Amino acid sequence: MLLPSPDLPLDWLRPAWFSPATLAGFEWTHRSLLYFIPALPLLFVLRWLLALRSRPRLELAFFPDQLRWHWSGLLRFLPDAVLTGAMTLILVALARPQQTSQLVEQTSAGIDILLVLDTSASMQLADLQPNRLEAAKQVARDFIRGRFHDRIGLVVFAGEAYSLCPLTTDYDLLVRQLESIHLGLIPADGTAIGSALGVAVNRLRESPTTSRVCILLSDGENTAGQLAPETAARLAHSFGIRLYTIGIGADGPVAFDTDSATGQTRYVDTRLDETTMRQLAQLANGRFFRASTGEALTAVFQELNRLARAPIRQTRFRDTRDFYPIYLRWAFVWFLGWLALKTTFLTSALED
Repeated sequence: MLLPSPDLPLDWLRPAWFSPATLAGFEWTHRSLLYFIPALPLLFVLRWLLALRSRPRLELAFFPDQLRWHWSGLLRFLPDAVLTGAMTLILVALARPQQTSQLVEQTSAGIDILLVLDTSASMQLADLQPNRLEAAKQVARDFIRGRFHDRIGLVVFAGEAYSLCPLTTDYDLLVRQLESIHLGLIPADGTAIGSALGVAVNRLRESPTTSRVCILLSDGENTAGQLAPETAARLAHSFGIRLYTIGIGADGPVAFDTDSATGQTRYVDTRLDETTMRQLAQLANGRFFRASTGEALTAVFQELNRLARAPIRQTRFRDTRDFYPIYLRWAFVWFLGWLALKTTFLTSALED
């Protein structure tokens, strides 16, 4: 709870300064001084006990019915109670109550990312559940939702390559476009890795940001297109685009479907051109990842989420206000009250 400024006229007279909520909301520079407050009443009790033993006594005889208690006898303790209050307020002020408000501003230049996704026929293989394409879409969806101020676009390819979604920060639109990807989206079969990288480079080369990333995900080798993948990777490097390549799926025989007549499972041989994928990443200052299982693919995108991250700058504004002058003013008032009471009958005629 932030209270009004203590420098406002007469604001220090508000009783809210002594509420438990206000005192609990302070930050205390010298909190240890507060632990001496409970000892103050004990000191005055001890002083009274010592005074009773050392004070001269006048022996008087009273009849029993003359020794009646009256509440006015308690007034003798009032000056000491006021002095205790003044000393308590001094300790509170010395503990230096403060309140600090802090504003944190996070700014990030953001980066431009293009996801290049293979939709060729081999992506229907089910060594990743439910198949390679759907597994890739799932981790890509999680990757998109974990970004912060980054523009992301989509490129899909098979025998040809197309830009499905331009660079955008509308992540809901991007996820909807991602969900629309399906097998057979591009009629021309094949794996045009070079063409896909060329489309991605063309999208990213005029980007105003200084950090640009292309993430290529494929399960095969370049079998179509007019642009060699190595040439496209060199183009990416010349425009300052980092290229991360992900090889998805396992090599060798992979279950394709079941023959309805014989009930036998049919297999197809798949092979990832890992050498070329690794070389493409090296040419464009990136990294190659291999994901032969769904868990490995998820781990790859988690690593990419860490690598493809623009630095976030934090600016902190701190405003610290001191409230000890309020309690010093109250201590001065209570101390003046104690001096006034010392000159009255409360410490003379009614004192034992």
